[in-house]
Amino acid sequence: MRYFSFILLLFSVFSQSQNIYPQDYFIQPLEDELILAGTFGELRSNHFHSGLDLKTKQREGLKVFAAASGYVSRIKIAHYGYGKALYITHPNGYTTVYAHLQRFSDKIEAFIKQKQYAEESFEVEVFPSNQNLIITKGEVIAYSGNTGSSGGPHLHFEIRDNQERPINPLLFGLKVRDTKKPIVKSIYAYPIGENSHVNKSSLKQKLRLIPLQNGNYKVEDINAFGKIGIAVNTIDRQDLAANKNGVYNISSTINGMQNFNINFKRFSFAETKHLNRLIDYTHYSEDKERLQKLFLDTNNPLSMYDNLVDDGYLIINDTISNVYKINIEDFEGNSTLIELNINGENIEHIEKQEKFTSPYYVNRDEALSFEKNKISVNFPKHTFYDNFYLDFEVTSDTVKVHENNKAANKYFTINYDVSNYTEDDLKQLYIARLVGWNNFPSYSTTKRKENTLYTTTKNLGTYCLARDTIAPTITPVNFNDGKWMSKYRFLKLKIDDKETGISNYRATVNGKWILMEYDYKTKMLVHDFKDNIVKETNNNLKVIVTDNVGNSTIFEATFHRK
Repeated sequence: MRYFSFILLLFSVFSQSQNIYPQDYFIQPLEDELILAGTFGELRSNHFHSGLDLKTKQREGLKVFAAASGYVSRIKIAHYGYGKALYITHPNGYTTVYAHLQRFSDKIEAFIKQKQYAEESFEVEVFPSNQNLIITKGEVIAYSGNTGSSGGPHLHFEIRDNQERPINPLLFGLKVRDTKKPIVKSIYAYPIGENSHVNKSSLKQKLRLIPLQNGNYKVEDINAFGKIGIAVNTIDRQDLAANKNGVYNISSTINGMQNFNINFKRFSFAETKHLNRLIDYTHYSEDKERLQKLFLDTNNPLSMYDNLVDDGYLIINDTISNVYKINIEDFEGNSTLIELNINGENIEHIEKQEKFTSPYYVNRDEALSFEKNKISVNFPKHTFYDNFYLDFEVTSDTVKVHENNKAANKYFTINYDVSNYTEDDLKQLYIARLVGWNNFPSYSTTKRKENTLYTTTKNLGTYCLARDTIAPTITPVNFNDGKWMSKYRFLKLKIDDKETGISNYRATVNGKWILMEYDYKTKMLVHDFKDNIVKETNNNLKVIVTDNVGNSTIFEATFHRK
């Protein structure tokens, strides 16, 4: 009996170690069954997705409920990013985050609008005390929306620990219907080092993927030698949505022995930018396909790996046959298996890639500066993950700083000596990155220090000096000069700037600042008369909009209300 009790105790301890997150503490933040538009850890541009994107039936205005009791510890409203976002800290140390909101509940809305009017700014960030806005579990705290950098109406929902690290919310017992296995789109093999090769080549090779009836995959046999890395493009879908979401866990074995594992349970915001080391960034920049490397590349600080043998690389010896298997899982445990037979074969004459060289060499362990014809580029130490030869060319006011196929994890600076320009010219000059097939000049945040214009960026590519001489446009949407607005709840205008974009705006009625919410996606400025700021019958509206080089437009009109 004592032995049986000991076994039960061990089982209990093991179970608890496997399930360290409370299962019944948080409720779901939406009323209906949860349907995902995005999963936790999903691969996004320059970051991992830090929560769940919950579908809202392509509508705005759905009730958003507090997942647990606590207090509002942060409110942030921004034009970009999370848009309108709410943070609730809970007694157990976790914080839940609700983003892209249309609006807050009445008491939170009143609190934040007081701050906005005090600061005369739509964009605000405040940190209420634990007594200001106390929240109970299941309370309506907001309404879902499409604010910030959202690509469509949905609720972004996060759970963070007391170190502000996002954790997969599904680990807390939230349920999503999912019986579908992950899908594999492609698989590649990478010869690493001078003497390694795959199918008689030292170049990266796309392998032939053969789907099986059971949802697994077989890869056509390859011949290889030396140090080899494997990468896959894989997605997952849930039962009620067709979205191409991320997977939960990827592991691999070589000849029955596990040599690699990565899971998407938790990460820190400090490391999220290093997603660009997990993926083949060069491949993504050229083909827009995110290949996840199933090996730990050099200078990769991500914390999501375990069970690494030889850093996940395969060491293939001559005349030895190997069986390599990849297991890909979603959160519900649906798994997809990929099997690849690798025949060891050393070949003397293989196809090799011609390597680019130039007089400009980037050593990642050094801070570097390159200059030519009054244009310079400054790289801090450890800007890039690899050493490489830089393609650096200057023609007149245009500078090529390599192709944008190297991932930068730090900002670097491009400087223009503009001492030969007049003060009037400098007022409208900016630094632009040339993008797309037609080399469209895209504004790169430009600052001036004495006779130098400079921009800080993480994007390699071609830059030039450009001039913006056209002021923003302001167009009334639901009124004209002299209109009676008594029956209207909102005052709407459309603002736009074709070249450098909107920098700031300010609206007043009878000389008094009014709050106007700006949505850059629709280019709309909207004032809610329920703010009770406009109290006069005759009202003089004045709106000033400024672009990023300082061109301004002033719009004035009169409207009436009773």
